[in-house]
Amino acid sequence: MIVRDTIYIDGAWVPSTGKGSLQVVNSTTEEVMGTIPEGTPEDVNRAVAAAKAAFPRWAATAVEERAKYCSRIAEGIGARMDEIATLVSEEVGMVKPLSLLVQAGLPYNSFNVIQSIVDEFAFEERNANSLIVREPIGVVGCITPWNYPLHQIAAKVAFALAAGCTVVLKPSEVAPLNAFVLAEIIHDTGLPGGVFNMVTGVGPVVGEAIAKHPDVDMVSFTGSTRAGKRVGELCMQRVAKVALELGGKSANVILDDADLSKAVTDGVFKAFLNSGQTCSALTRMVVPRDRLAEVEQIAAEAANAMTPGDPFAEESKLGPLVSQAQWDRVQGYIQKGIDEGAKLIAGGTGKPEGLDIGFFVKPTVFSEVRRDMTIAQEEIFGPVLSILPYDTEDEAVEIANDTVYGLAGGVWAGTQEHAEQVARKLRTGQVEVNGGAFNPNAPFGGYKQSGIGREYGHFGLEEFLQVKSLQL
Repeated sequence: MIVRDTIYIDGAWVPSTGKGSLQVVNSTTEEVMGTIPEGTPEDVNRAVAAAKAAFPRWAATAVEERAKYCSRIAEGIGARMDEIATLVSEEVGMVKPLSLLVQAGLPYNSFNVIQSIVDEFAFEERNANSLIVREPIGVVGCITPWNYPLHQIAAKVAFALAAGCTVVLKPSEVAPLNAFVLAEIIHDTGLPGGVFNMVTGVGPVVGEAIAKHPDVDMVSFTGSTRAGKRVGELCMQRVAKVALELGGKSANVILDDADLSKAVTDGVFKAFLNSGQTCSALTRMVVPRDRLAEVEQIAAEAANAMTPGDPFAEESKLGPLVSQAQWDRVQGYIQKGIDEGAKLIAGGTGKPEGLDIGFFVKPTVFSEVRRDMTIAQEEIFGPVLSILPYDTEDEAVEIANDTVYGLAGGVWAGTQEHAEQVARKLRTGQVEVNGGAFNPNAPFGGYKQSGIGREYGHFGLEEFLQVKSLQL
């Protein structure tokens, strides 16, 4: 049982002004594994005041010095990688080997890469008689989700600190324990008080207090499109900058000259990564109609090989979902797919055999899915793949672009040139070409209702800067 009874404000662990606490549930055992303070708007006020007071000095600190702090934080994460991965596997359910690589490895990268980014970044440039300078935007509110909890925190905090901003973080109350580890690491680096602050609590209370606070100059939010619209609304009421990384319903377009076995097998894994709890998951597989039977066979075999189980068991390929609420939501979507006439070729409703405890879902694949079906349009956030057939390449592109989202995508073809040609037609923020690997230093973000702005690399740094022209 992990009891966290303080929040982090102005360089110190302090009690919340609220008296309540929130429970953190182990996704595999369904038992309470920890508690955190239920923060209040008054806590946010204290944190923002500390961040505002610390901003002038931190903004004036040399960027090289700011980068050194980020490097020290990376070292601290590196020393506690196994602890972080274990916590996130317990909270969220990702199998431990992947958790070590992704849930701990990516946060390490975000802080560790800062030095090389600032070394190459043009904070000043000349244009005729103008000196164009990029300055930190100010106090940044970071509101983060539960699915990749520390990764999403690091993708905001590392770049905001490097830019010269001060931060007030609200981690997800569903998977918050890893954030306390980061706060401990930051404290141990000797980062000046007020530069980083953390208030835990629920979105409608702490998140809203951050989003509408007059002294928060920018909010960076990752989460559902519904919640993101609310954050954006609150920021626009006071004309504050907002960066939003929201939902997705990404298409994996497999063209008729692709290596079908390789493409479909990879596509099932990409749809089911983190038990499907991934905003950029390739959850729609768009395939040639005349090869549909072949695709179904490969996809069903691949899905059935994704063995659900305890994320710490060696044979497990798929952990549980994060919560009972998420399990109920995904079950509803699977039933909706059946009710609307999609062809179920793997999985289905209910828990996998022998896994009565834990929020486990059967790896599920639907075929003959029409683009107007609910499971083809709405983000499910579970291990559910929809296969949509097409007759022409133009129709495949049309299907891929036929959602309100545009976060990610994939294209498989017989040649790189053919795949790239189609990838350029997808209205989405990133596209895997013939299985191209995820790059944590390339820009990440979406078109349409998948969000506003970009994270990672120099694009991630740019988000926390504003531009000033000095006419000389």
